[in-house]
Amino acid sequence: MATSAYVDRTRLADPSYQAFLLLRTVFTVAPILFGLDKFFNVMTDWPKYLAPWIDGILPGSAQTGMYIVGVIEIVAGILVAVAPRIGAYVVALWLAGIIVNLLTGPGFYDVALRDFGLLVGALALGRLAEGQRAPRRIS
Repeated sequence: MATSAYVDRTRLADPSYQAFLLLRTVFTVAPILFGLDKFFNVMTDWPKYLAPWIDGILPGSAQTGMYIVGVIEIVAGILVAVAPRIGAYVVALWLAGIIVNLLTGPGFYDVALRDFGLLVGALALGRLAEGQRAPRRIS
């Protein structure tokens, strides 16, 4: 009779499950860290990435806009952690919005291309999450 430890080891040996775990970890940690940094600007001066037309429609300053962005990114990272089938697509949609912002602002096309790669990774996580089910306990 199979034990839950055997089932877990078998699952951990599956390359698609390993890919799922890697992407889930990255798309949980990265948005949370980037979101937190929107409040401190340690990694970079985030407001400089805001396209002028978006800055014009946001209430307050560009930094205030970054505070809003930070909260959204933190929530998106938490959502990936607890509900990756939904969170992955939320992150992908958010990255699409970031890409539009970067392509319509001055000179951040390289960052937009990098974020496109992240968007594809988030979509891959969403597809992999569709195939994952909570492990069943076998006694």
